[in-house]
Amino acid sequence: MDSSLKINKYIDHSNLKPYATYSDIEKLCQEAIEHQFYAVCVNPFYIKFAKKLLQGTDIKVCSVVGFPLGANQPKTKLVEASTAISDGAEELDIVWNIGAFKSGDYSFVESELKTIISYTQGVVHKVIVETAYLTEEEKKKALEIVINSGAEFIKTSTGFAPEGARLEDIKIWKELSQGKIKIKAAGGIRDYKTAVEMIKAGANRIGTSHGVEIIKGQH
Repeated sequence: MDSSLKINKYIDHSNLKPYATYSDIEKLCQEAIEHQFYAVCVNPFYIKFAKKLLQGTDIKVCSVVGFPLGANQPKTKLVEASTAISDGAEELDIVWNIGAFKSGDYSFVESELKTIISYTQGVVHKVIVETAYLTEEEKKKALEIVINSGAEFIKTSTGFAPEGARLEDIKIWKELSQGKIKIKAAGGIRDYKTAVEMIKAGANRIGTSHGVEIIKGQH
C-alpha cells in the first residue's frame, strides 16, 4: 500500500443510523478529532450538536438531504437543505429523486438539483444517485445530470441499498467525467484495502462508518 497516502483526509466519518444517540454522535466526533478525518456526516437533527463538539477544529460537518429515499417534494428538500446550512452544515449529501430518474424524467431530476444548489451556495454539494438501482447506461446518464446540476461531487450510495460502492463504477465515472466533478465512494467500505482501491480508482472522498477500522488497517 502507498504509505504516503493520507487516507484520513479522504474520510467522511459517518453515523446515519436511525437509532444513533447523542452519545453515538459524541463518539463519532471524538474519533474524527483523534484521527483528523476530513468530515463527520450526521443526520440533520445532530448538525448543531456535532458543530458544537467540533468547535475549534477544521473538521467539516456534513449532513444529508432527502435521506435515504430521495422521494420528498422538492420544496421539502429545499427547506431541509437551507435549515442544514443555518444549523452549521458545510457539506450536503443530497439524495436525488431515484424514482423520477428511473422513470426517465431527467429534466425534473436536474431541475430539482439545480434549484437546491442555487439556493444553498457556499457549501459543498454531493449528489447520491444510488448506483445499486441503476443499469450501466443509467450510471453514465446519472454522471451527466449531476455534472450539469453544478454539484461538486457525485456519490454512489446511501448505504441503505442492497449494494454500495463498486470499483468499476468509480473507474468509469473517473474516465467519463474528465475532471468535471469529484467522486464520493460510499456503502460497504469497511477496511483499509478497499478504501485505498477506491481512491486509486478515482474516488476523492470515502463515506464510511468504519473510519477507525480503516485507519487501524493502515498500520
